[in-house]
Amino acid sequence: MTDTPSSPAAAPALPDRLSTNPKSPFYDEALLARGVGIKFDGEEKTNVEEYCVSEGWVRLAVGKTVDRKGNPLTIKLKGKVEPYLQK
Repeated sequence: MTDTPSSPAAAPALPDRLSTNPKSPFYDEALLARGVGIKFDGEEKTNVEEYCVSEGWVRLAVGKTVDRKGNPLTIKLKGKVEPYLQK
């Protein structure tokens, strides 16, 4: 048995794709409760509904507008995505 050094930065790795919609297969309530922040093209974004690091896109909520099912209307932007834990 080998001992691996545990560093304080050894937090659980964030997933490649994460969504805030409970109906999505990429939804993770426990991780979202811990607080996930997103930097998109170097800017802090607070209205991210979903992101994918490998494909380089985020889906942002457009104001308070909702569709007829009550889901927020979103736009998809491409760029550099950097997720991190806020806590």
